[in-house]
Amino acid sequence: MTSRIKLYDTANIDQYVWPDSDYGRYAKQYLLPLLAEGSERFVRNVRTRLLVLDVDGIPLPITVNEKEYDNSYVCSPYTHYVSYAKQELVLLGNRALIGCLDALLSGVGCLLKRADFNRIVHVNNWLLSTNLSPELAESQWAAVLDKLLALFPGHAIAFRSLCPSLNKRTIDSLQSRGCILVPSRQIYLLRTGETGFGSAKSRWLLKRDGALAAKGGYARAGPDDMADSDIPRIAELYRLLYLEKYSRHNPQFTERYLKEALHNGILELHGFRRDGRLDAVLGFYFRGDAMTTPLFGYDTSLPQQLGLYRMLSARLIEIACERRVLLHESSGAAQFKRNRGAEAEIEYTAVQVGHLPLRRRVPWTALADLLTKIGVPLLRKYKL
Repeated sequence: MTSRIKLYDTANIDQYVWPDSDYGRYAKQYLLPLLAEGSERFVRNVRTRLLVLDVDGIPLPITVNEKEYDNSYVCSPYTHYVSYAKQELVLLGNRALIGCLDALLSGVGCLLKRADFNRIVHVNNWLLSTNLSPELAESQWAAVLDKLLALFPGHAIAFRSLCPSLNKRTIDSLQSRGCILVPSRQIYLLRTGETGFGSAKSRWLLKRDGALAAKGGYARAGPDDMADSDIPRIAELYRLLYLEKYSRHNPQFTERYLKEALHNGILELHGFRRDGRLDAVLGFYFRGDAMTTPLFGYDTSLPQQLGLYRMLSARLIEIACERRVLLHESSGAAQFKRNRGAEAEIEYTAVQVGHLPLRRRVPWTALADLLTKIGVPLLRKYKL
């Protein structure tokens, strides 16, 4: 059966009949404002052309880029594999190794720019660190790829956020069509839907973390407890952790984005207050039987002994357990997540470059080979 595929942009999106389903309503609430106002109004460090691809009644966000080397990694593979990677080298804790890899990345970066590395189309790109995928058949993914190759013959076609546990059929389908798998990061999955998940140690740690709120005088705040007056504080808490402590290459959510999260539920917001002030916040979304948390932040100026990070993490895991879903914990804080029962897995980007000139294919295939032989073993050795 041939899939029906049509592309929509700002000129014809008003003609699109959004599917009457939970996913369809979510996609409409999320994507229409982005189309109308532009990506930078919602994610400050993302400049991209946003489109909607309808696949047999299932809408997928598509982003199209040409260069934009200063973009967040959610739209810029250069930022992911060069700019962000250079910042992460410090985690290796080996000065000689860091120096060698920094020089290597600088050289690689020059070559990638010459090869128009950021001339790329991303499929199912919600401008988030982790893009959970809707359920599509293998033939539908193949049809998506064929359609985009016809529409964008000069661009690489990429599918981010793929891992074997969640996306094996998609990976197999894309590889069968000639896509190469480029390792992107090591992620952590917590299988809360399984009976008796985790060890006795992890369950003890979660119980201890869960008791921190009462000990510190904090009260839970759920979606119904959030107001417009909280939006600047939510933006500040995310900035303090994800942008200032980690990296400004992370998506820089604006107050406009957070207003959509609050009013239209594109993220479900939870947090902790003390004396009326919000000091910690998280925001997650679901796709099928999995959930992930692109918004996470707390007041890093407060004493570490309060355990705000542990408090938030315990609340997130509690919610995942209540709803019996797999929790995709993204990357970072590796040992902390392992200790609480999460399992490590390598995440990939599947990229189709076979249609491109040799000078543009070679960097992608070389990068895939380099990361598979050197990057992945380093991630596993240092448990990053």
